[in-house]
Amino acid sequence: MNGNRFQVNLVGCSPTPLAHYLKALGVLRLVSEQADHTATGWWKNDSFWLESNLDEAGIIEFFRNSYSPTPIVAPWNGGSGFYAKDNRVAIDAISGSSSKRLSVYRAVIKECQKILSDFGDDPEKERILQACRNRLPDEGIDWLDAAYVLTADGPKYPPLLGTGGNDGRLEFTNNFMQHLLTLVDSDGGSLPTSEGLLRECLFSDLSNCRHRGTIGQFDPGNLGGSNNGAGFDGYSTVNSWDFVLMLEGSLLFAAASAKKLESGEGGTLSYPFCVRTAGAGYGSSSASDEESSRAEMWLPLWTIPANCKTISVLFSEGRVETRTRKARNGVDFARAVVSLGTDRGIDEFQRIGFQQRNGLAYLAIPLGRFRVKSTPGVEELLAPIDTWLERFRRAATGKNAPARAGRALRQLESSILDLCQKADTNSVQSTLIALGEAEASVAISKELRNGNMGSGLSPLPLLDIAWLLKSNDGSPEYRLAAALGSVTHGEVGPIRCHLEPIRRDAQNLRSKYPRWADEASDPGLVWESGSLVKNLNNVLLRRLMEASRGENGAASRMAPLRGYVSASLSDVSAFIDDLVDEQRIEALFKAFCLLEPPKNKEQRMEISRSVHSNVGKSQFNNFPSSAYALLKLCFLPHLLYDEQVVLTPQIARRAAGGDGLEATRLAARRLRSDGFKSAINQVAVSSLDSKRIAAALMFPIGRKNAEYLASIVLRPGSNAHAHRQQIDADLNANEVNPIELVIDVE
Repeated sequence: MNGNRFQVNLVGCSPTPLAHYLKALGVLRLVSEQADHTATGWWKNDSFWLESNLDEAGIIEFFRNSYSPTPIVAPWNGGSGFYAKDNRVAIDAISGSSSKRLSVYRAVIKECQKILSDFGDDPEKERILQACRNRLPDEGIDWLDAAYVLTADGPKYPPLLGTGGNDGRLEFTNNFMQHLLTLVDSDGGSLPTSEGLLRECLFSDLSNCRHRGTIGQFDPGNLGGSNNGAGFDGYSTVNSWDFVLMLEGSLLFAAASAKKLESGEGGTLSYPFCVRTAGAGYGSSSASDEESSRAEMWLPLWTIPANCKTISVLFSEGRVETRTRKARNGVDFARAVVSLGTDRGIDEFQRIGFQQRNGLAYLAIPLGRFRVKSTPGVEELLAPIDTWLERFRRAATGKNAPARAGRALRQLESSILDLCQKADTNSVQSTLIALGEAEASVAISKELRNGNMGSGLSPLPLLDIAWLLKSNDGSPEYRLAAALGSVTHGEVGPIRCHLEPIRRDAQNLRSKYPRWADEASDPGLVWESGSLVKNLNNVLLRRLMEASRGENGAASRMAPLRGYVSASLSDVSAFIDDLVDEQRIEALFKAFCLLEPPKNKEQRMEISRSVHSNVGKSQFNNFPSSAYALLKLCFLPHLLYDEQVVLTPQIARRAAGGDGLEATRLAARRLRSDGFKSAINQVAVSSLDSKRIAAALMFPIGRKNAEYLASIVLRPGSNAHAHRQQIDADLNANEVNPIELVIDVE
C-alpha cells in the first residue's frame, strides 16, 4: 500500500440494531490489528466512517483474502461443537484445514480438546472456564475476557454475550465457525458469495446470498415471523459477514472483576457502560421490564476520529458516575451523562436494553438516544434528594409494593430522563410533579411509611426553592399553584399538613427533614379525591376552625392564610371565572408544597418577584367581583389599614356551602362592626360561584392588593377610595410597576 489515506463511509454499520454497532467495532479492530495500525474510526450521520490506507476496494480485498479470524470457542457450552452430540461440521473443517489464516484457530481448538480430554466425562463448567483462561494462547484471551469473568462468587456472564457465548438454544461460537466457513474455505480462499455478502454488510448493497438462520438477540427486526415477508410469515435470514464481524466487535467489550477497596467483599462484575435496567424513558416501558431484563447498555458514539487503542481504553475504563457515586441504573446513567461524568470524546449514547420479548427470548431493544452535553442545574436539583430517591426505588419495586408507587416511580424516572436531556421549564415542572406524586404514594401507604422493623420511607426532604424558580412557565396556573403551595401560618402549619400525615410540632415544622405523624387519623387531613374547589374549601374551613379554637396551640384572631408568594388579582379572578386548568394547578400545588420556605422577608420578596417576573400591566384588566372583595377582606392574615377584621369562620362556611348571598351579608356586617364603611350590604351570587369564591380565599394576596380590594367595596372618601385613585393614577402614568402590587408580602 502507498502512503495515501482514505475515508470510507461504512453505511451498513449504524448505531442500531446492536449487530450493526458491533460490526463497526469489529471492522475497526481487525483493520487496526491486521492491516493498518494507524486506522481510525468515528460516527457521522448515523453511520460509521473508517480512515486508513485501505480504500473501499482495499477493505473488500482485506476481508476476503487476508482477514485472520479470532479463535472464538466455548468448550464449556453444549452445542459448541466439542461434544459428540453437537454439530461438528465446522469445528472439524477448521481443525483439518491447512490454511495459514486459520492456524491460530486450529491451535486453540486443539488445546480446548486437550482440556476436555484431561477432565474426562462430564467435567464441571467452572473448571473448564478456569482451565481455558490458564492454558489457551494469548490470541484466545480477548474472547474469554468478553465472554465471562471468574469472581469469588463463581463465573459471571456479561449481558452482551448471553451466558458465556450462548443465548438460549443459540450457541454463538459454533454458529460463528459455521458462518465463517460460508465465507472462507478450509484452504483459506474466498468463496464466491463472500464479496456480495461483504458489500451488503459494509455498504448496504443489495444481495441475494443470505443464509437461513438467526442472528439472535443482536438484530430483533430480522428474526422473521408475522409481517416479515411477502406472505403472512417470513423466515429469519442472516448475512454471514454480519454475524462474524458482530462477534469480532464484541471483543472490545472486555468485562472485568472490580473490587471495592473500602470493603472486604469479593469481586463484582464490571462491564463497560452497563447498568441495571430502569423501566422508564421509552414507549413500551413497564415494571416487568426490570424484573425480566438482563441489563441495559449505553453504547458510546463519538464524532472525532479515534484509533482502536483509544476505543479499547474507552471501553475498558467505561465508568460513569454521578456527583456522589457510580451509576447504578439507566436513570443514574442519564444524570451522569448531563453532568459530563463520562470519559471524554463521547458525543452521544445509544441506549440498549436486553429484555424478554417473544416468549422467553432476550432481545437487544433500542431504548433511545442521549446526547452528552452540559445541562447546568440538573444535578444541583437532584443530588440533595439522592438518598430518598434510591430508597423510594427500592420500596416501589418491592414484592408487595402498592401499584400506585410503581406507577409513580416510572413517571418520576421518565421525567428525570427527560429533564436530563432538556432541562427546560416543562421538564422541570414534570419532574417536580412526579416527585409530588411519589411523595403522595408513600403518604397514603401505611406499609411504605412504616415498613418492617422501622425501615419505612420518611417524607421527601424539603426541596430547594430553585425548583420553583426553574419551573416558571409564565402561566396563571403556575402562579396560583405557587401562591397556594406557599401557604403557612404559625402553629396551624403549612398547607402540606392537610394532604399528608406530617407531624405538626414546632420542631418538625422547622426541619428540612420532616417526619410522619404517629397516626394517620389526624382530623386535619381533609384533602380527598374530588375537585380542587371542594378540597380548597375543606382546607379553608379546617384552618379557620383550628385558628379560631386554638387547636394545636394555634389560637389566632387572623386568618391562617399567609404565604410567601402572593397571587395577583387577575389570576384569582381567572380562577373564580373557571378560566384556568384546575388539574394542572392541583398537580403543581402538591409539588410546591414540598419546597423549603424562604428564611427572611428579603428572600420572600425576591421569590415572589421571580414568580411574577413575566407578568405585565395587562394582568390588571380583570378584577374579582365585589363578592370576593367583601369575603377576602374578612380573611386577611394581616391588618387592614392598621385595623383588625375579627376572624369569623361562619362567613366562609356559608360561602363554601353555596349561600353566597348570606355570606356577603355577614361579611359586610363584619366589616362595619370593625369600623369599616362598607358601601355594599350584600351581593347576589350563584351557589356555584359562591363555592369558587370561597375556594379562592385560600390564595394569599399582598397587603396593597388587599387595600385595592377595600377600595372596591368601601365607601368613597375613605382612605381606601383615595388609595385606589392613587394607584389608578400611577398605573395610567406608568409610574408604578403593576408587579409591585403583587409582591408586597408579609
